[in-house]
Amino acid sequence: MVLEDTARQLIEACQRGDPEGFRALFEKHKDMVYSVALRYSGDAAAAQDIAQDTFLKLFSTIGSFRGDSNFEAWLYRMVVNRCFDQKRKTRRLAPLLDGIVDALRTPGMSVLDEVLRAELSTHVQSVVDSLSPEQKMVVVLRYTQSLSYDEMAVIMGCSAGTIASRLNRAHKVLERRLSRLAGVAAPKGTK
Repeated sequence: MVLEDTARQLIEACQRGDPEGFRALFEKHKDMVYSVALRYSGDAAAAQDIAQDTFLKLFSTIGSFRGDSNFEAWLYRMVVNRCFDQKRKTRRLAPLLDGIVDALRTPGMSVLDEVLRAELSTHVQSVVDSLSPEQKMVVVLRYTQSLSYDEMAVIMGCSAGTIASRLNRAHKVLERRLSRLAGVAAPKGTK
């Protein structure tokens, strides 16, 4: 309850135009906003633009937040909308899985192993990028933000069943398009 009161007080301070309230709200949520933007866009500069646009929109519309819904869901919805706007503006397709290659990198891998891993990663990224914007966003929200179907439904403005359906379709597309990679042997040291 204390956290809810504190969050409410912070939002009310922003609604009054208190610069310290805006700063505190920004500091509290900047990493989440940037993370979603980066995972969706795959580009640090584009993610910065999306995050900046999100906070500009947030600060210009905070007065309209009535508290009928969860603030974090409202903010997620803003960043999702900015991501979709950026996608429409630039038509860039972005990698979702950049961090996986670094996480799986093993000391002592041969140059050939590195080349094979890079080629595999590029292929996986291009398949993820080929998903529809809605499918890609549910993948981002689910696997990089660990949100529940209900949370994603609020953010995406649809039902939890629609989220489940989009995620299921995304899984099937990924499985179908990546199935030929299943026969590729893993590089040494990754099993």
